[in-house]
Amino acid sequence: MSKAVIGKPAPDFKLPATGGKTVRLSAFKGSNVVLYFYPRDNTPGCTLEGQNFRDEQAKFKKLDTVVLGVSRDSVKSHESFKSQEGFTFDLLADEDEKVCRLYDVMKLKNMYGKQVMGVERSTFLLDKSGILRKEWRKVKVEGHVDEVLEAVKALGD
Repeated sequence: MSKAVIGKPAPDFKLPATGGKTVRLSAFKGSNVVLYFYPRDNTPGCTLEGQNFRDEQAKFKKLDTVVLGVSRDSVKSHESFKSQEGFTFDLLADEDEKVCRLYDVMKLKNMYGKQVMGVERSTFLLDKSGILRKEWRKVKVEGHVDEVLEAVKALGD
């Protein structure tokens, strides 16, 4: 399977998600998709990022855009996180890191002086045809969701 490349169709995948669903990316053709990868449920930065997407959800919906969060956490962990924070979008469990690798978000990080592989906070914007239009890597949470919203608006119809 090919990796994510701007201007090309986004790699399709199927993952277990909150609400007892299995989500296939290609099922969202006809809508824009914001796919955001985050390191871990219930951590300060990831919680704030999810809250920001939640708080702007009505604007994304108005622009016919689906938001999906992806991390390596289990569906059980996602269910708890989603419920606790009142997220109105699905969280996808990529426990074997296959999708993280397709989108090249697994990076070497320093944790307490040790080098470990982890998810680099990243966001991808797909248009209604499933073409990858924009990517943000090494995302800083503050102001990020507003930037994504502006990019979605710029896609137009």
